[in-house]
Amino acid sequence: MIKIVAICTSLILASVSPSSAGETASSPGAVQYFVNLRDFAEVTSPIKVIFGLSGMGVAPAGVDKPNTGHHHILLDRAPLGEGKDGKDELDVDIISDENNIHFNKGQTETTLELEPGIHTIQLVLGDKDHIPHNPPVFSEVITVIVK
Repeated sequence: MIKIVAICTSLILASVSPSSAGETASSPGAVQYFVNLRDFAEVTSPIKVIFGLSGMGVAPAGVDKPNTGHHHILLDRAPLGEGKDGKDELDVDIISDENNIHFNKGQTETTLELEPGIHTIQLVLGDKDHIPHNPPVFSEVITVIVK
């Protein structure tokens, strides 16, 4: 049952419309991914998460440098483009709360303390103002099972 949900989520992500993203251009072919986690990985908390990015660079929030951005984790929430409460947040800044974690200093890894159970994680690249690029650069949503 979980696998079917993950497949549906991937299909939703594939339909995200670049025209509804922010104004900051992304590099053609830029890809964001998890370096050390795979979908349905069984892990123990705390979890080390290493962010991968190819085709663009990383810069702290507030730095206006072409072809750069900073990482965000969407944790246990709707994938990018569906937003909280069904709102599409592709053209507004990503809020900062327990489900939307910002890495303002340009960090490329973190450690997450997660309760036992099933969790979803997605990486999203934000521009200097925390707004997804156009077209958006984001990872697939992965599911991790915390023992």
